[in-house]
Amino acid sequence: MGRWGPDARGPLEQAALELCLQRGFEQVTVSEIAQRAGFSERTFYRHFADKPEVLFMGMGYLQANVVGLVANAPTAAVPMEAVIAAFEQAGAVFQENAEVLRRRQGVVDTHPELRARELSKVAALAEAIAEALRRRGAADPEAVLVAEAGTLAFRLAYAGWIRHTGQHDWPRLFRRTLEEIGGVIAGAVTHMAPGET
Repeated sequence: MGRWGPDARGPLEQAALELCLQRGFEQVTVSEIAQRAGFSERTFYRHFADKPEVLFMGMGYLQANVVGLVANAPTAAVPMEAVIAAFEQAGAVFQENAEVLRRRQGVVDTHPELRARELSKVAALAEAIAEALRRRGAADPEAVLVAEAGTLAFRLAYAGWIRHTGQHDWPRLFRRTLEEIGGVIAGAVTHMAPGET
């Protein structure tokens, strides 16, 4: 998620994105990414397990940020309140990096391997949130349900936000998406035939 610092990771991420946009993900090699960034291939592998991972450092930052915010939410906050607040606050980085995120998503969306990697990252995020909720005292299935609902709202809201980068207020969009999910579930339960519950 584009916060390129003084170490090699930032320049490598930037180089990878530039090359993938110019030539396509499959045509770019790790050696070329490292060379463009001014580092060795060995340096690349000190920071990233493989080529796809260089496009997903932002997910690591997001997970650490969201999980940290959930863990440190006020004691009185119920699980859903903690998760909503965490995603709303973490989303502030989106606006700071809107153009980079839009371009990166364009690369991810055109490659099945990258889309699959993204889904696995989102699943890991949900599990990490659930574990943070358990540490706060939430029991299953509540911890899992809240984490999954929050993560699903994040996925859907982010997809809408990225299509209209800079035109949506992230916290409002996230909360509206979560409300829509709740409405769909409530409607489905209401229309269930007797004995289906």
